[in-house]
Amino acid sequence: MPREVRDINPVRWMAGEVLLIDQTRLPHELLTVNYWNVENLAGAIESMVVRGAPAIGIAAAFGVALSAFKNQAGTDTPILGDIERLRRTRPTAVNLFWALDRMEMILKECVKVSGKARFERLLSEAQAILKEDIAMCQAIGRHGAQWINRGDTVLTHCNAGALATGGWGTALGIIRSAWAEDKDFSVYATETRPRQQGARLTAWELQYSHIPVTLIPDTACGALMKAGKIQRVIVGSDRIAANGDVANKIGTYQLAVLAKHHDIPLIVAAPSSTIDARCPHGSQIPIEYRSELEVLQIGKERITAEGVPALNPAFDVTPAEYVTAIVTEKGVFQYPYKF
Repeated sequence: MPREVRDINPVRWMAGEVLLIDQTRLPHELLTVNYWNVENLAGAIESMVVRGAPAIGIAAAFGVALSAFKNQAGTDTPILGDIERLRRTRPTAVNLFWALDRMEMILKECVKVSGKARFERLLSEAQAILKEDIAMCQAIGRHGAQWINRGDTVLTHCNAGALATGGWGTALGIIRSAWAEDKDFSVYATETRPRQQGARLTAWELQYSHIPVTLIPDTACGALMKAGKIQRVIVGSDRIAANGDVANKIGTYQLAVLAKHHDIPLIVAAPSSTIDARCPHGSQIPIEYRSELEVLQIGKERITAEGVPALNPAFDVTPAEYVTAIVTEKGVFQYPYKF
C-alpha cells in the first residue's frame, strides 16, 4: 500500500495577505507570517524567510497580486514599481524573473479593466503558478523516483523540498515520491553551510514526512562516497543554462566532482521554468554573493577574530557533463542536453 506523505504549504494567499512559513525559525518553530505590503514581502525574500527558486517565484507572483489589491483605485504605475522591487530581491533564481514576467504580461492585458478586475486576474494567475508548480513537482517526483532503489542511501544538499517550492519539492519531491511508492531507503542531508538549510530545513522536512534521514557535515561527503555508503546524489537547481550547466547552492559543484570520481549518479531535479533558454552556458549565470556575516557568525555570535574577512558566494555552477540526468515535469534528460 502506498505511504502517505505529509503536506507542507510554504506560500499561500488569504484575504489580501501573503502567508509564508518563516523558514528562518525552523526547525524549532513552525510559524506562518502574514505580509500585507510588497516592501516587507521583498524583505522576506531577501532575508530568506522564503527561499528556494520555485517558492521565491510563487511568493513574488503573489506579491504582484498584493500590489494590485492595494492599488485597486490607482494606475498600473505603482504595481510596475513593485514588480521592479521584487526583481531586485535575488539575482540567481530564474523562477523569480519567469514568474514576474508572466505576471507583468497579465498586467499589460488588463489595461481596459477595472482595478478590482485587474486584481482578480492577477491573483488568479498567481494561484495558477502555485497550482502548476505543485503539479510539476509531483510529475518530477514520478519521473525521478526510478533513480532510487530499495536499500539506497541518497545524498541531498541544501533544501529542494516542499519548503522550496509550492509544496511538494524537486529533489525531495523525487525522494518523497519514491517513499510514497513504498520503497525503503535512507537519506543523508548535508548541513549546507553557511545558512544550514540542510540541517535546519531538509532534516526537519524529511523527519516531518517520516523518511529516514541522517545529518552529515558538508566535509564528510567524499569519505562516505569512498566508503560506498552513498548510491545517489539528488539536488535541485536555481537556474539551468541551455547547455545543461546547473547553478545550485554553493557546494554542489564539489559534490558533482566527487560523485563523478566515485561513479555515483548525480541527478538534478527542477521544473522546466528553471531552464533559462536565454542563457547559453553556466558562465553567464549571475552568482549572488551574500553578507560575509553569514560566514563570520553563527547566529549572532562571531566565530572568527575581528578583522578577518569572508567571501560568501551563495551558488556555484556544475558543468553539464558532470550531471547524470536532469529531471523536469516533462521527463528525464541526459547529456548532451537538448531540452
